Amino acid sequence: MEAIVGLGANRVVVVTGASRGAGKGIALALGATGAKVYVTGRTRSEGDSPLPGTVYATAEEINRRGGVGVPVIVDHSDDEQVRALFDQVKQEEGRLDILVNNALNVPDGLTLKGPFWEKPLSLQDVLDVGMRSTYVSSYFAGPLLAANGEGLVVNTSSFGGACYMHGPAYGAGKAAVDKMAHDMAVDFRPHNVAVVSLWMGLLKTERTMAAFAADPAAYDGLAATAESPEFTGRVIDALARDPELMNRSGRVLIGAEVGEELGVVDVDGNRPPSHRPFLGNPPVFSETVVD
Repeated sequence: MEAIVGLGANRVVVVTGASRGAGKGIALALGATGAKVYVTGRTRSEGDSPLPGTVYATAEEINRRGGVGVPVIVDHSDDEQVRALFDQVKQEEGRLDILVNNALNVPDGLTLKGPFWEKPLSLQDVLDVGMRSTYVSSYFAGPLLAANGEGLVVNTSSFGGACYMHGPAYGAGKAAVDKMAHDMAVDFRPHNVAVVSLWMGLLKTERTMAAFAADPAAYDGLAATAESPEFTGRVIDALARDPELMNRSGRVLIGAEVGEELGVVDVDGNRPPSHRPFLGNPPVFSETVVD
């Protein structure tokens, strides 16, 4: 069976953590292919978060772009809410083609300088909504994906899985979802479902753009190489259409490099560069399987 995950207009997609940021961009890019995209998040109304964006606004923009957006309020620290999300997808669609695990609790103080013991203990919240929530969403999505006979799971990640980035809590969370992709791929392979971890570059999210504006000198030169949040969604679309998708399953991929290989450009027509030369290589895991 070819490992191409449907045509865009026929896809059923779940993107977690899509009120804003990377999740919103991914959801919009996949929605633009005509997919039905369930978008999750906690933000119901503008003002609920210090940053702009709601799940409803993301869903409405998907509709404007030719897809079908379905907003679902989900706190990904609550397993029962996650279970209810996938029960809803099963009842309404009966299938799932793509799951994008993107929900992440970005705690205050993440980018503070200094050793981890001088930063807030709450930085380990990324191990709950981030690392743990990736496992839980995949757990409840698993039966739908397996029954489908093909599919794609993407864990959004970063070079923080290989280099020191924001301290050990953030790094541990990213390294964990990278390893989860490898191990989940073993279990999903008999069902023709691919699982990858996708390293994104610096993204032009609402949070990042606010940081650029607050301290332009600190980010001098970085803005020119930053990716739009939609670039990752375009890469995921290209992966889902790739006949060689199953050969990539279980791997940690660099989004910019996959984009270059599969001919994906950003919204401005440019191809973002890979940061492998100075941030490091993705891990390569053993092929040994111990049941």
